[in-house]
Amino acid sequence: MDMTPQEYQAYIKARQRPSPLLKNMALAFAVGGAICMLGQLITNGCLVLGLAEQDAATAASVSLVFLSAVLTALGLYHRLARFAGAGTLVPITGFANAVVSPAIDFRAEGLITGTAVKMFSIAGPVIVYGTAASVVYGVMLVLLGSR
Repeated sequence: MDMTPQEYQAYIKARQRPSPLLKNMALAFAVGGAICMLGQLITNGCLVLGLAEQDAATAASVSLVFLSAVLTALGLYHRLARFAGAGTLVPITGFANAVVSPAIDFRAEGLITGTAVKMFSIAGPVIVYGTAASVVYGVMLVLLGSR
């Protein structure tokens, strides 16, 4: 069956189900907000226990990364992501999932050539471009004399 790219696009468009946009946005907002609320609850709990504000924020970040990694390893984060969509892309939990998921998927290939290599296949570009952007922003701040 030979099709031109335009015919193929028309075929796909005719077969495609409409996306429930409002429902998807509401779920993403609710789940993303719940993840952020959990982080704030952890921070507040740490503050009540006597940690300094910066230490409490660090503890919350570490806790969210740990919970995301555990849920990814148990296959539950994927289910949550299918339900909530973009709501699970809250930066710290989404990043932890992006690192852990490929590492788990490729563990059968070995510790070095599987897990270690694939661990940063998705997260690597985020680290590279995030670092590069921070350098550019830092240079701009220095040049503009911002304090």
